[in-house]
Amino acid sequence: MPTEPVYEVFALRYACRDAMRSNHFIGGDPHDGPMPMDYFLWVIRGPERTVVVDSGFTAEVAAQRGRTFLRDPIDALALLDVDAASVKDVVLTHLHYDHVGNFHRFPNAEFHLQEPDLHFAVGRHMRYAHLAHSFEVEDVVGIVRLNYAGRVRLYNGPVELAPGITLHPAPGHSAGLQFVRVNTQRGAVVLASDVSHFYENMESYRPFPTCVSVSDMLESFDRVKAAAPSPQHIIPGHDPLVMQRYRAPSESLQGIVVRLDESPSE
Repeated sequence: MPTEPVYEVFALRYACRDAMRSNHFIGGDPHDGPMPMDYFLWVIRGPERTVVVDSGFTAEVAAQRGRTFLRDPIDALALLDVDAASVKDVVLTHLHYDHVGNFHRFPNAEFHLQEPDLHFAVGRHMRYAHLAHSFEVEDVVGIVRLNYAGRVRLYNGPVELAPGITLHPAPGHSAGLQFVRVNTQRGAVVLASDVSHFYENMESYRPFPTCVSVSDMLESFDRVKAAAPSPQHIIPGHDPLVMQRYRAPSESLQGIVVRLDESPSE
């Protein structure tokens, strides 16, 4: 049997916001206090291909939603020697505004998405502001247009994107959320995205309030844990602790990029 390729995996921090603990758990938190949130996209780099996971949001959306925009995430890919125009594969973990906002900046990419998420984003539930709030209409319409152009691959279940890279449905936060499992030098790293915004959501089994199905979200915690060799191999979608637990590739990238294919410091 041929061995799987070994990939480098990076988290790139492009925005943040101030928030409280009560913002991040269904039912709030009895010990309320500051709990800021980071926004990331991820880069998987191997000998044969580079895959970008999610595409962040734009400066305009950051201003509209009150987020602190630290850097343009697509321009920042150059810090990892990645040219967006050369990227062939972009995984969209789901279609919320902070994961799909710069899709138009990848002119030659194919986009990989679980089909239920697209159905949800254009379906009857978008009548309700509570659910529609997490989407930007123009992003959703843009993905629909790309699908008509033959540039979206829609899946209904687990799939091997490439040797050593698999996609796994994990609904709950959104109807078609998926996470990414990547073979690295330290074993399989699981990019959980918004299956768990923070380590604490998953560790305490207390879901994030933006939730289509609580029962699905709880089961998706289990799916992520089953896909990872250990809890230290799971990367949550928005936790500032990621930037503390992993090292930057270089001094110049401190606070901007960390390597996830190396073991965490704690």
